[in-house]
Amino acid sequence: MAMTTPLTIPQQVCWPRLPLAVYREIAAHLAQVSGVEAMMLPQTATQFDYELSQVGGLQLSWPESLDSASQARVLAILEYYSQRYGAWRSP
Repeated sequence: MAMTTPLTIPQQVCWPRLPLAVYREIAAHLAQVSGVEAMMLPQTATQFDYELSQVGGLQLSWPESLDSASQARVLAILEYYSQRYGAWRSP
């Protein structure tokens, strides 16, 4: 049996101008992957900016034993939203 290298999944992601509803949609999609949790982070901007998201980003967590297929699914979900809304970044 061949050993597979674990994929690199970010632990925090954000899209600075993404609406709250889309963050909720991403979190719901990620929650469909068994063992993966996505928690919304609060906005930390010190000054109000109408164009900033109401959310500071997503905190992702998963067990160390998450299989490579599930890891690939998480990355596919993040890539899908990156293609629609631009590249995510780490907060």
